[in-house]
Amino acid sequence: MQPWEHSHQIKPAHEGGRQPPEKAMPQSYVNLIYHIVFSTKDRRPIITDAYRDRLHEYIGGVIRGQGSIALAINGMEDHVHVLAKLRQDKALSDVIRNLKASASGWIHDVFPKQQDFAWQNGYGAFTVSGSQIDVVRKYIADQAFHHQKRSFQDEFIALLRTNEIEFDERYLWK
Repeated sequence: MQPWEHSHQIKPAHEGGRQPPEKAMPQSYVNLIYHIVFSTKDRRPIITDAYRDRLHEYIGGVIRGQGSIALAINGMEDHVHVLAKLRQDKALSDVIRNLKASASGWIHDVFPKQQDFAWQNGYGAFTVSGSQIDVVRKYIADQAFHHQKRSFQDEFIALLRTNEIEFDERYLWK
């Protein structure tokens, strides 16, 4: 018999057992913080100074509208970085799909000359420890500085490697 197989253990609820009150956890506690990165279709440099700030504000509003908190938003002509605290009852992929679809629609409505604006299909999403929020927030704020020396592609590959995400570069930009 293994240590976890003792007969004096509490039975799970589905077996008729009950959790003792002193062991019950009445609420769920989560801190789902993500650094999300996504690019324009084909990484075209089409997020211009004319609407970049307004786009970032709109993205923040979409995040708030989903019950989440935008902690930082910034980017360059061809991509956006978002640091956000997301709700536990929303799938990350749904949040990002809604965010990108809403932002594209908003750009098409508000800036009619940008009818060909689109986002790349994929994205990067990296979990962030609460102790690292300020570090990531500064990184996002300093995008213009980073991109004096590094392309978006190099930055994204570095993020994948730092976060130990396996990838095949042959398929990364398709």
